[in-house]
Amino acid sequence: MSAKEIVLKFYKSEALINSEILKDFLHPDILIDWNSSKGFIQMNYDDLMDLSSKLGKAYVRSKVRISHIVVEKDMVSVRYSHFVKTIENPREEMLLAHFMVIWQLKEGKLFRAYQISQLS
Repeated sequence: MSAKEIVLKFYKSEALINSEILKDFLHPDILIDWNSSKGFIQMNYDDLMDLSSKLGKAYVRSKVRISHIVVEKDMVSVRYSHFVKTIENPREEMLLAHFMVIWQLKEGKLFRAYQISQLS
């Protein structure tokens, strides 16, 4: 599977809110540098698994709409919007944030990322 196919499969899955699915995509040595609206965050495997578990408790559905994707060897850049449905109101889709991320893959897994986000 190509790097682009892996990244697309990741974002089409429920991995962002389901840690059991997420672990299949992550390299054990994953590291994400994330510039968020709260400042700079660096996350490793355990941090990402914890975040996915927390998101899974708050949201019943997660959907990513990709507007741009650019691939160069093992690097995949993605611009997307992340939508969720809350447990309290599962019929209404809510825009969570906009993201731009550059993924590096290693051994067919998400290995390194540089990400920025902006809340809706």
